[in-house]
Amino acid sequence: MWYKTFFHGLPQQAWQAAQTVEQTQLDLDLIIESLEFGPGDAVLDIFCGYGRHALPLARMGAQVTGVDISADYIDALKIEAAAKKLPLEAICDDFLTTQALNTRTGQFDAAYCLGNSFAFFPHDDMRRFLQRIADLLHPDGRLLVQSGLVAEVVLPDFQERSWMPIGNELTVLIENEYDPLESRIEQRLSYYRNVPGRAVELEQRTAQYYVYTLAELTRMLAQVGLVVEAVYGTVDGQPFMVGDEGAWLVCTRE
Repeated sequence: MWYKTFFHGLPQQAWQAAQTVEQTQLDLDLIIESLEFGPGDAVLDIFCGYGRHALPLARMGAQVTGVDISADYIDALKIEAAAKKLPLEAICDDFLTTQALNTRTGQFDAAYCLGNSFAFFPHDDMRRFLQRIADLLHPDGRLLVQSGLVAEVVLPDFQERSWMPIGNELTVLIENEYDPLESRIEQRLSYYRNVPGRAVELEQRTAQYYVYTLAELTRMLAQVGLVVEAVYGTVDGQPFMVGDEGAWLVCTRE
């Protein structure tokens, strides 16, 4: 899987720099409101990154477990959680295959997966991914999923080439090709750091994203016992419309 070697160097720095305090707070508001958990409840952060959601939720008293494949992110998260004595376990591994969660079946009250990581997997792996989430939630446990790469979001205004400035130093060139027979986006990314007085730094990556319709996701979720209760098109909970900035799915474990 491409994501196993993607998140280091400039791409990792760019992802972290692109996240604003305001966006993170909006995410947290929706997580708390839609997942209906409280202090002491067990919460799973799937692809937790550097912990921008996990850390504040742990500060609120949730028992958070975060899983991410980036050693740099997880190392930093462990240091901060330990320094502040937070109820947060950080696991550096691939969520799809990690054995660290094998003893946690049915133990989580809530889980969330934000960002485009919900588009990492082709169909067979996606079924395994969803089954693993369902197995970790107890009956009536809740799941929040967010993606900007569902078909109804990304295809109406598909961009083959775009530039994205991040802060004062970083710029990313994004080049996309869509394979309609595989419902897959092949993405080439060029990360530039331009600091006055220094040579321009360049790092390049490739990524693959699998594009599912909301109907497909709803069916696959239902097959593993996760019932979609609501679909939002904005982080403040507005009903979804085609072409919205993303899709937020709220699910309950049967």
